[in-house]
Amino acid sequence: MKKLANALTGFVALEHIFFLVLEMFLWTTPTGLRTFGLTPEFAAQSAGLAANQGLYNGFLAAGLIWGLIQKDRGHATKIFFLSCVIVAGAFGGLTVKPSIFYIQGAPAMLAFALLLVSRRRPGRT
Repeated sequence: MKKLANALTGFVALEHIFFLVLEMFLWTTPTGLRTFGLTPEFAAQSAGLAANQGLYNGFLAAGLIWGLIQKDRGHATKIFFLSCVIVAGAFGGLTVKPSIFYIQGAPAMLAFALLLVSRRRPGRT
């Protein structure tokens, strides 16, 4: 269960690296326009905002990776950063479009739940 939780946490981190690339570097390209359903004019006007958003996604990925490389000591770090992703996914799903929650929030919620279930409690084996 713990390995599955960590694998899913890694998947969420990879998603956020992908979001960083899309928002910081591909926003005004055909890939970015198609992915986000943007017009070239709107993409050009909002590129700075998208880059800032991409940077925040990079921080989420960095935090999750940091939690993963800490091994057992990273449990609280993973919980914290997955919580941030869940809140961001819920907010995006409510304010932008529901699919954001399913793409971003749902995998984080599953990883979060698996981490909680797989956590060994003191005095138990």
